[in-house]
Amino acid sequence: MRLISKLKFSIPRLYVVGLMSIICILIVVAGTGLWLRLEMNRAHAHSAAGRIITVAQGSNTRSIIALLNKEGILVKTWPTFIWMRLLARNQSFKAGDYRFISPITPSQVISKLVRGDIATLAFTIPEGYNRFDIARVLAELKEIREAPPTTPVKIEALLKNTTLIADLDPMADSLEGYLFPDTYEYTASSTREQLVETMVRRFRGVYSEKLQQRAEELGMTTRQVMTLASLIEKEAKVDSERELISSVFHQRLKIGMPLACDPTVIYASLLAGRYRGKIYQSDLDRDSPYNTYKNPGLPPGPIASPGLRSIESALNPAQTDYLFFVVDAEKNDGSHKFSASFSDHEKAVKVLRQAERASGR
Repeated sequence: MRLISKLKFSIPRLYVVGLMSIICILIVVAGTGLWLRLEMNRAHAHSAAGRIITVAQGSNTRSIIALLNKEGILVKTWPTFIWMRLLARNQSFKAGDYRFISPITPSQVISKLVRGDIATLAFTIPEGYNRFDIARVLAELKEIREAPPTTPVKIEALLKNTTLIADLDPMADSLEGYLFPDTYEYTASSTREQLVETMVRRFRGVYSEKLQQRAEELGMTTRQVMTLASLIEKEAKVDSERELISSVFHQRLKIGMPLACDPTVIYASLLAGRYRGKIYQSDLDRDSPYNTYKNPGLPPGPIASPGLRSIESALNPAQTDYLFFVVDAEKNDGSHKFSASFSDHEKAVKVLRQAERASGR
């Protein structure tokens, strides 16, 4: 009877001990969970906000967390490591270049790395930029960490990779005209060669099958279209005049009259390394196939990167009898005065010269 009594006493005691153990474990787990959640959502300031942090391809979770700790972005490594092991086992960090705001929580850091929210930068190629301008823009992208080329002269070599357009323009000796003007995103891991390829791909996307068919209807090659479009791009300051300028050039080409396009004279001077900021008589006298004052027909190739509107205008000129245009001095807004006769053109030129003298230009 005494043994049975002891057993009766010990069973509730064991029950109570077990229950207390479970409660203690639950308290520890809950406390740990609360601590972990607080740690993961505690924002910390750091000094790396303006820097690009690169997560290399093939890096494991532990090494990435260690890198972020070294950079000061994660103050403590263990909360993040435990969180990834226990609550985010099916998630992984993506390689790439990152920028982290400050202050930031470990939870925000994890979310950015899991999403692959890499830091992107941007540069813009305006319509009408030539390859020398574009080389300068690419050279000034200081965030790119690639080895040289880092000077415009060296980058210009990349702009002569005509294999990118050989099917469209087998006569091309550079990518002039085929580096589409647009705003492009890139990362610190990008290379300038990749950016050049991206600009050419953008051109290919813009120069649609419909535009190519229109070129065939006019009997024009892609090179001729882009050359004419580049001239229109450089001459047009008012968007609505593009088709009118195209009309003048088409008319002159039809009758064998020199295009007399100032931007081609400037381009010839650039090629010769002699451009001095404005056109001199020596530039007009220069013996260059790009000098459209001395040579009838289109110049040998594009002189700049035309936008879509100029490409479309080259293929769809306005129906006019204009043969001349000059800056409209009376409007003084960049627009032109168009004329069908030389006498009317001379009058417009005279008005422009008077206005220039009056303003001291």
